Amino acid sequence: MPKSIKNIYLYLVTGNTLAASFIWGINTIFLLDAGLTNFQAFLANAFFTLGQVIFEVPTGIVADTWGRRRSYLLGTVTLALSTALYLLMWKIEGPFWGWAVSSLLLGLGFTFFSGAVEAWLVDALKATNFEGKLEGVFAKGQIFGGGAMLLGSVLGGVIAQFTSLGVPYILRSAVLLINFAVAFFLMKDLGFNPKKSDKPLLEMKKIFSSSIENGLKKPAIRWVMLAAPFTVGVSFYIFYALQPFLLKLYGNEKAYGIAGLVAALVASAQIAGGFAAPYIGKLFTRRTTAMLSGTFFTGIMLVLVSIISNFYIIIALIFFWGLIFAALMPIRQTYLNELIPSQQRATVLSFDSLMGSSGGIIAQPILGKVADVSSYSASYFVAAIFQLGALPFIYLARKEKPPSDFSEK
Repeated sequence: MPKSIKNIYLYLVTGNTLAASFIWGINTIFLLDAGLTNFQAFLANAFFTLGQVIFEVPTGIVADTWGRRRSYLLGTVTLALSTALYLLMWKIEGPFWGWAVSSLLLGLGFTFFSGAVEAWLVDALKATNFEGKLEGVFAKGQIFGGGAMLLGSVLGGVIAQFTSLGVPYILRSAVLLINFAVAFFLMKDLGFNPKKSDKPLLEMKKIFSSSIENGLKKPAIRWVMLAAPFTVGVSFYIFYALQPFLLKLYGNEKAYGIAGLVAALVASAQIAGGFAAPYIGKLFTRRTTAMLSGTFFTGIMLVLVSIISNFYIIIALIFFWGLIFAALMPIRQTYLNELIPSQQRATVLSFDSLMGSSGGIIAQPILGKVADVSSYSASYFVAAIFQLGALPFIYLARKEKPPSDFSEK
């Protein structure tokens, strides 16, 4: 039974990432093609992350109240429809407020997934007496997600080059509808009983209060969450700015296939990071040590990206940045999940996702403005400084010495 749970989880990760990644290699170019400036393009992305911030906790409460399966199904439908609206804005070269609205709705779609899928996996594995390590399952999810991103981003870039920038968005909506059908038949809430109440709003309020108590009020969880705006928030800009940045270095700003390969590079790093995660974890007796080291070294890599102008060296640096970033994710996920009670798991994980998204709201338009006024290289230097701001918070979490910080080798 645990094997079937893992297989369903791996499909959900693969299907979600495949659908999303069709546009990851071309999204910034897509926005610029619609007439937006760098500042406007990253401000539109900031509205996407604002949508995640606004809706993370409410959708996490939905998952903890009505079930993780229902939350996932709502996410596929919402994301498919909002992607269609996004495509319409490009087609009609709509006003910026239209981009803002469609970006907010895209953020809503993703929030139905963020805490629900991970919470569903952890509870279902515990209910079926899983005896392995969570880090191994999360690492395999990174590998499968990276493979899906590799396929989707390359296909998205190539298809856009030979058809139009809008076709990958159509493919995204189509795959999301397939994911809906698969989850409808295969995804069952195990180890978790959805709340049935005549007063759903009161029930949601109780879950919200309990989640605060079991999340932000626990220092070991709070400090790691407060580090997320500096790491996850910056990662949004780093990834999306790579498309125009590397195309400029390459010398052909219409080479959409190269843009797709840029996303594929990050996907390859994610796959490598998934394979590396168990081995990296064994190098450290404490998970916070791994997080501190990884955050520092990836920050240094971003500084090097900002001062080097060689296309191929920057590609290598971004690959290793992505590898370490991906390898840290299973370590961080295990650290948090071992501290969170089942009944509030999806909501607390949504809080964590909210914290990361909130950093993106601030970082993306600021860094986009730096790119407009100065250069992409300068914006990557500022991004590196911002990311290194996570280190004091991870250090404070380390001082708490929670049981989940100590990994078994």
